[in-house]
Amino acid sequence: MGQQEKVSTSLAGAVSEDISASLAAVDAELDRRYPGDPGTRQPVHTVYVPGNVFAADTVRSWGDQALAALDEHAPDAAVFARVLGLSEALAEDVYGRVRAKLEREPIEDLRVDFEDGYAGQDEDADAARAARLIAEAYRNGTAAPYMGIRMKCMEAAVRDRGIRTTDVFLTGLMEHGGLPDGLVLTLPKVTYPEQVSAFVRLLEAFEKAHGLDAGRLGFEIQIETSQAILAADGTATVARMIDAAEGRATGLHYGTFDYSACLGVSAAYQASDHPAADHAKAIMQVAAAGTGVRVSDGSTNVLPVGSTEHVHEAWRLHFGLTRRALARAYYQGWDMHPGHIPTRYAAVFAFYREGFEAAAKRLSAYANHAGGDVMDEPATAKALSSYLLRGIDCGALDTAEVDALTGLTRADLDRFAAPRRGDLTATAQ
Repeated sequence: MGQQEKVSTSLAGAVSEDISASLAAVDAELDRRYPGDPGTRQPVHTVYVPGNVFAADTVRSWGDQALAALDEHAPDAAVFARVLGLSEALAEDVYGRVRAKLEREPIEDLRVDFEDGYAGQDEDADAARAARLIAEAYRNGTAAPYMGIRMKCMEAAVRDRGIRTTDVFLTGLMEHGGLPDGLVLTLPKVTYPEQVSAFVRLLEAFEKAHGLDAGRLGFEIQIETSQAILAADGTATVARMIDAAEGRATGLHYGTFDYSACLGVSAAYQASDHPAADHAKAIMQVAAAGTGVRVSDGSTNVLPVGSTEHVHEAWRLHFGLTRRALARAYYQGWDMHPGHIPTRYAAVFAFYREGFEAAAKRLSAYANHAGGDVMDEPATAKALSSYLLRGIDCGALDTAEVDALTGLTRADLDRFAAPRRGDLTATAQ
């Protein structure tokens, strides 16, 4: 055993103490503003259904329509793989998982729409009915994991109506057993942080009226205007919106068509891969990073209906846009038609199946200090774990196969994916 090295210092302990004291406020601010990802499941998509047509069997109906589309336009794995460009190695597995998903859990997140998509005549009655049907679905096990409403926005012309619909819906849920764990509210067309603050006040008032815990009600902010990205003074409005939500914001959803139209993009070019869309989502992503607020991509309005040739074209477009979004770390998007969900799940499942083995082996090597041909750091281990967990949550990966290849349990993956503040820096020293 070698001689122990002598260690000398020049500074008194008071120096470190003084520095820590000077940064105490910053430490507290970091903890408040950037708590990190909540570690809960994020749905891969959100489906919007008008409030006047939402029914008790909507979730099952979408699944059945999606399965019928597969039966008609891609009756086997070979056809589906050829249309989407899936490799032969993935074809059977992805196709089988897509069909199983459509039978078991066709929709992961459903929003009953009382904004742009709503065409009913009695909004009070439709909001009350939505509350009753959602409460019943959670009781009988037919609900999507996440469900809720998109109300009208906080602009003057529709503000009172949006407030009333929110009140009717939430009151109805309380009357039918309480707020479900999967409840999600979406506030659209937000332009100023003050509109977010106003919605917070509304939710606070409801919580007080029913004796609910403060902060029980969260909501998503829909980004559909240029002013939501860049304010008149040049600041990033969306970052101020997150702050204005006072910890209640759960997501930022990009509104493809409203945002594009706001910038003057002609209808033929309004798409989620337009440069204007990429710019907006990049700003959203940076503003949300570390805050626990998740970003969702938008949708395509090219519907897979009609002839098989047109359905295949629409499927290829949707599949490509979904894969593009996943590569850019937008793990959620919107689906506007039952025919979209086969390619939503195909793209998601292929994304996780293709990278599964490499990610699992890298994480295993990191966890066991085994080395390898890639030198990973704690931040990369976090990304690898999050990747595997997302794959498990949506059905692309099975827990048993992840355990077998990584040697890690679900609890182990959770720890790597959501380290405590300071762990990444401390481990990397």
